[in-house]
Order: sequence, then C-alpha cells, then structure tokens
Amino acid sequence: MSNRINMNKVDPAAYKAMFELEKYWKTTSISPLHQEMIRTRASQINGCAYCIDMHTHDARKAGETERRIYALNAWRETPFFTEEERAILALTEAVTLITKGVPDDVYEYAVNVLGEQMTAQVIMGTAIINAWNRIGISTGMQPAL
Repeated sequence: MSNRINMNKVDPAAYKAMFELEKYWKTTSISPLHQEMIRTRASQINGCAYCIDMHTHDARKAGETERRIYALNAWRETPFFTEEERAILALTEAVTLITKGVPDDVYEYAVNVLGEQMTAQVIMGTAIINAWNRIGISTGMQPAL
C-alpha cells in the first residue's frame, strides 16, 4: 500500500471532533464491555484490521473472554450472548450495513430490550465506530506488529 495521509497531522481539528464524539459515548449507559463489542463487531463487518486489533485488545482489558471474541462474528449461532447483547449486536450490524436499511423487527427488538435511550446510544456508538473504520481503511492504518 502506498503512503497515505495521517489524518491527525493533516487535519487535527477533524480528529479532535471525532474524539469529542468518543468522549460523549463514554458517558452513556452502555458498559465499556458492550462498547468494545459494538466497536469490534462493526470493525469486523467493515474489515478494518487496525480497529479490530485495537478493540479486541480493549475488550480483553474490559474483561471480555477469548471465547466470546472468537465467536462474535457468529453470535447468532452461540449461547454465549445475553438477550441485551443480542439486541445490541443485531442493531450494530443493521446500522453498519445501512444500505440494507434497519429492519423494523431489529429496531423494535432493540427498543423493547434496551429502551429508547440505550437504543439511541447504540446507534450513535455504531455511527462513531463506522466513521473511525472509514478513516482507518481509507488512510491505510495498520495494527502494530
């Protein structure tokens, strides 16, 4: 891959704005473990190696197990995730794959399980990590060896 720009150096104001969104999201009712789950799952879908590496590491620090991390992309087929986590993951996937729309049943399930405020926070957090994924992928960010 050719050398690409470092967004933080080229446009630090944009990076600062992204970190302001991160600061907001850390104040929400979504647990740090679930925040990392959202970040990891969206990053898997988008194929952002940099973010997958970072957020699986952060998930482990937040107490996530290796088993659940490995099963995250097959969460529907495992008994490892709670109803709340299933609602979070279904909504995260739908928002990440937005060109397919967010199906009414996914949205209604999220609101029924999570409530309106947490549903809004999951949507916001998913939007934030999707933005980071697009920055990471388009600028060629790579995990450190």
